[in-house]
Amino acid sequence: MDTNGIKLFVLAAETLNISAAGQQLGLTPSVASAWLSKLETQVGADLFHRTTRKVSLSIEGKEFLPYAKEILAQQESALAALGRGNPNVSGTLRFAASSTFAQRYVMPILPEFLERYPDINVELMLSDSQVKLIEGGFDLALRNLAAEDSSLIGRRLASDTRVLCASPKYIETHGTPKIPEDLTQHQLLVFMNAKTRKLITQSNQQTYNFPPANTKPRVVCDDGASMRIAAKAGLGICMSSLWNIHEDLVDGSLVRVLPDYQIDDQSAVWLVYPKSNVLTAKVRVFIDYLLEKIGTPPIWEP
Repeated sequence: MDTNGIKLFVLAAETLNISAAGQQLGLTPSVASAWLSKLETQVGADLFHRTTRKVSLSIEGKEFLPYAKEILAQQESALAALGRGNPNVSGTLRFAASSTFAQRYVMPILPEFLERYPDINVELMLSDSQVKLIEGGFDLALRNLAAEDSSLIGRRLASDTRVLCASPKYIETHGTPKIPEDLTQHQLLVFMNAKTRKLITQSNQQTYNFPPANTKPRVVCDDGASMRIAAKAGLGICMSSLWNIHEDLVDGSLVRVLPDYQIDDQSAVWLVYPKSNVLTAKVRVFIDYLLEKIGTPPIWEP
């Protein structure tokens, strides 16, 4: 399969303009159309819907696009390994991450990264919901769980210790839980679709859960930043990552609840990428940069 045709397909898919994509590669419109027709014959499917007014990706084209990008990435890495190609790291890096984590730790350091690597562009998909890497055509994603999918590879970025917390205002109004059973009498803030976490203590072999069984949360939310704001405003007790609230614990706007109990889920912040991808230079330097800036141990750990 000719990678030049694949490169033309990717450009045309991004611009939805076959002539303009061909022009970027120095091709006339007729030659660009012929290249795409040849590629469609090789894959056995129409990759585009073409009319006199517009061009759009077919269902097969949408399915083929992430794999086409992967083929080009592998070619780039192979040439780099042989000392060929552009010696400068370049390309567009598609990165998916938790919006909450990205706002606090990625966006502030992104300008320095782009200054260090002026030929890299970054596309960010920021959401606290997990995205599909291969289907979405992402080079890299940040998650708070290791790569459970066999098609992905994970690299641990940092710890993700979680604690229960509330505002002093809430504690003053509703009192301080002394034991986990007391949580059933309190207003709880819970992350949407979150699994139940175990609460454990070294001095007691009994295991408790958060949120407790048969309790109805006062607030359910799918955004970590909003959950933090709600807790600081006194709406209730929530479970949060230290990376999200460590500054609030230091300045006293939030306080630990049941500090003798630990969240027993061994969470960590992971960087994951498709196993079938060769780790391209742009992905490698971004991973190294995040490890450098976030620190070992990370700044949020006491």
